[in-house]
Amino acid sequence: MEINSSPTLTLTHGQVPEGTPRHSANFHPSVWGDYFLAYASFAMEPDVKTEQRIEQLKEKVREMIVASADKPSQKLSLIDAIQRLDVFNKLKDNEGKFKESLVGDVRGLLSLYEATYLSVHQEDILDEALEFTTTHLKSALPNLSNDAIAAQVVHALNQPIHKGLPRLESRRYISLYEQDDSHNKTLLAFAKLDFNLVQKLHQRELSKFTR
Repeated sequence: MEINSSPTLTLTHGQVPEGTPRHSANFHPSVWGDYFLAYASFAMEPDVKTEQRIEQLKEKVREMIVASADKPSQKLSLIDAIQRLDVFNKLKDNEGKFKESLVGDVRGLLSLYEATYLSVHQEDILDEALEFTTTHLKSALPNLSNDAIAAQVVHALNQPIHKGLPRLESRRYISLYEQDDSHNKTLLAFAKLDFNLVQKLHQRELSKFTR
């Protein structure tokens, strides 16, 4: 009697014999299509000149911060734009209360309002500043003739910058800041280049993930 020496294939429940064609899953196509795969790689590479320009602008911004040290109102606006603090003592009178003269300075109110959201528990000075700025920003809003400033106030009252996503807030603020007649050209150019550079890096990463 002949005995077959070849191994016997034993299947357990749920197993599929080798060589059996498998049906592909019915996945929906990506809404992005092949955008990131087809995206030109050279466009995603950081440009050396761009990086050098960013470093130059960064140094200019540092110089402006130092130069504005003896100009409280100018420093307040600049520091707020690049998300720094340490400005509160210059906004108080001799009795330790917020100066009523701030009421007419909407930019100053807005800067202080945004800064108050970095407060910690039992930081009374910032709680006081939040109440003060919120009240006067709402009061000033109907009379604002500068559309760019009005848009900033509306957005800030609805969603303070520190409660949003930094990159989304940056993109929104770049457009508003550019419309502001008093915008700082160096700071605006720096922000645009930085945003575009980071965007290219993200696109390059997405291209790798979708391969």
